[in-house]
Amino acid sequence: MKRRYIATSLLAAIVVIGMASYGEKQESQKKQTYCPVMTKNPIKPKMYVDVQGKRIYVCCPGCIAKIKADPEKYIKQMEAEGIVLEKAPSPQEDKKAE
Repeated sequence: MKRRYIATSLLAAIVVIGMASYGEKQESQKKQTYCPVMTKNPIKPKMYVDVQGKRIYVCCPGCIAKIKADPEKYIKQMEAEGIVLEKAPSPQEDKKAE
Protein backbone atom coordinates (compact mmCIF):
# COMPACT_ATOMS: atom_id res chain seq x y z
CA MET A 1 0.00 0.00 0.00
CA LYS A 2 2.80 2.37 0.93
CA ARG A 3 4.60 1.62 -2.39
CA ARG A 4 1.46 2.41 -4.36
CA TYR A 5 1.09 5.75 -2.56
CA ILE A 6 4.74 6.65 -3.24
CA ALA A 7 4.48 5.61 -6.90
CA THR A 8 1.27 7.58 -7.38
CA SER A 9 2.75 10.66 -5.70
CA LEU A 10 5.89 10.42 -7.81
CA LEU A 11 3.88 10.09 -11.02
CA ALA A 12 1.71 13.07 -10.08
CA ALA A 13 4.81 15.17 -9.38
CA ILE A 14 6.29 14.28 -12.76
CA VAL A 15 3.08 15.24 -14.54
CA VAL A 16 2.86 18.59 -12.72
CA ILE A 17 6.51 19.43 -13.47
CA GLY A 18 6.05 18.48 -17.13
CA MET A 19 2.96 20.64 -17.47
CA ALA A 20 4.70 23.59 -15.82
CA SER A 21 7.70 23.39 -18.15
CA TYR A 22 5.38 23.09 -21.16
CA GLY A 23 3.55 26.23 -20.05
CA GLU A 24 6.83 28.13 -19.68
CA LYS A 25 7.86 27.10 -23.18
CA GLN A 26 4.54 28.27 -24.62
CA GLU A 27 4.78 31.62 -22.80
CA SER A 28 8.31 32.24 -24.08
CA GLN A 29 7.18 31.87 -27.71
CA LYS A 30 5.86 35.16 -29.01
CA LYS A 31 4.33 36.13 -32.32
CA GLN A 32 5.85 39.00 -34.22
CA THR A 33 3.93 42.22 -33.59
CA TYR A 34 6.59 44.90 -34.22
CA CYS A 35 8.82 45.61 -37.19
CA PRO A 36 12.35 44.29 -36.63
CA VAL A 37 13.89 47.33 -38.35
CA MET A 38 11.73 50.14 -36.97
CA THR A 39 11.31 48.38 -33.63
CA LYS A 40 8.64 50.69 -32.22
CA ASN A 41 6.37 50.43 -35.26
CA PRO A 42 3.68 47.74 -35.38
CA ILE A 43 3.75 45.40 -38.36
CA LYS A 44 1.32 45.57 -41.26
CA PRO A 45 0.02 42.02 -41.79
CA LYS A 46 -0.06 42.39 -45.58
CA MET A 47 3.53 43.65 -45.75
CA TYR A 48 6.24 41.03 -45.40
CA VAL A 49 9.35 39.48 -46.89
CA ASP A 50 10.18 35.77 -47.11
CA VAL A 51 13.85 35.04 -46.43
CA GLN A 52 15.67 31.85 -45.48
CA GLY A 53 12.38 29.97 -45.30
CA LYS A 54 10.88 32.41 -42.79
CA ARG A 55 8.26 35.12 -43.15
CA ILE A 56 9.17 38.47 -41.59
CA TYR A 57 6.49 41.14 -41.29
CA VAL A 58 7.42 44.81 -41.53
CA CYS A 59 5.89 48.26 -41.23
CA CYS A 60 6.89 49.72 -44.62
CA PRO A 61 8.56 48.87 -47.96
CA GLY A 62 11.87 50.44 -46.88
CA CYS A 63 12.21 47.84 -44.14
CA ILE A 64 11.86 45.02 -46.70
CA ALA A 65 15.01 46.22 -48.46
CA LYS A 66 16.95 46.40 -45.19
CA ILE A 67 15.95 42.86 -44.23
CA LYS A 68 16.85 41.51 -47.67
CA ALA A 69 20.31 43.12 -47.30
CA ASP A 70 21.03 41.29 -44.02
CA PRO A 71 18.31 38.74 -43.20
CA GLU A 72 20.43 36.79 -40.70
CA LYS A 73 20.80 39.88 -38.49
CA TYR A 74 17.05 40.34 -38.15
CA ILE A 75 16.25 36.63 -37.78
CA LYS A 76 18.78 36.29 -34.95
CA GLN A 77 17.50 39.47 -33.31
CA MET A 78 13.89 38.29 -33.25
CA GLU A 79 14.72 34.73 -32.19
CA ALA A 80 16.81 36.13 -29.31
CA GLU A 81 13.67 38.01 -28.20
CA GLY A 82 11.72 34.73 -28.20
CA ILE A 83 9.75 35.56 -31.34
CA VAL A 84 8.76 32.52 -33.36
CA LEU A 85 8.77 33.39 -37.04
CA GLU A 86 6.22 31.88 -39.37
CA LYS A 87 7.45 29.43 -41.97
CA ALA A 88 7.39 30.97 -45.43
CA PRO A 89 5.09 29.06 -47.78
CA SER A 90 6.72 27.19 -50.64
CA PRO A 91 6.17 28.56 -54.16
CA GLN A 92 3.62 25.78 -54.78
CA GLU A 93 1.66 26.78 -51.66
CA ASP A 94 1.74 30.44 -52.77
CA LYS A 95 0.22 29.51 -56.15
CA LYS A 96 -2.56 27.53 -54.48
CA ALA A 97 -3.47 30.56 -52.34
CA GLU A 98 -3.96 32.74 -55.44
